[in-house]
Amino acid sequence: MNKGELIDKIAKDTKLTKVQAGDALDAVLSAVTGTLAKGGKVTLVGFGTFSVLQRAKRKGRNPRTNKEINIKAKKVAKFKAGAELAKKVNK
Repeated sequence: MNKGELIDKIAKDTKLTKVQAGDALDAVLSAVTGTLAKGGKVTLVGFGTFSVLQRAKRKGRNPRTNKEINIKAKKVAKFKAGAELAKKVNK
């Protein structure tokens, strides 16, 4: 499912217009993104938790040349599924 299909599904299930559903989805995504950008986490009970992890710098290998390279430290977004979501996915 892509963003357009998700907007269609939200509009159908909530009886909102597609524009309203798109605005609602954009607001949710903006709130999650903004919180993660500040280093926070977002917990949606039953669905899961979005958080930020700090990856340390490390050594890697260029697969084409097999040369060792340095990989910079960076922050990455993480999602951990909640119990209810995990249960539904594993039905």
